[in-house]
Amino acid sequence: MNIKTKRENRIRRRRRVRAVIKGTSARPRLSLFRSNKYIYGQLIDDEKGMTLLSEKGAKTSALKVGELLAKKAGEKGVSRIVFDRGGYKYQGQVRNLAEGARRGGLEF
Repeated sequence: MNIKTKRENRIRRRRRVRAVIKGTSARPRLSLFRSNKYIYGQLIDDEKGMTLLSEKGAKTSALKVGELLAKKAGEKGVSRIVFDRGGYKYQGQVRNLAEGARRGGLEF
């Protein structure tokens, strides 16, 4: 019997999602990561293997992080993205970051 931890299960889900989702120059991937204290958002161009921009903030301000990320993306000429929830459930801070990005003007 092989018992997996929550982290191992999340990493398996993340790999499964990233096998399908790819970011391009025209439509980069919005990837997020949650730590115990912060939430991170990055816009990634998978074709070039580059991070276009990133934003970090306290988990309680995930909505604001999403809005700041959208504002920075707009300045770089990015309006459409692909959302990568990183294996996390779409609730709480993950949902708030996505909603903030939508409020800021990004299209998913």
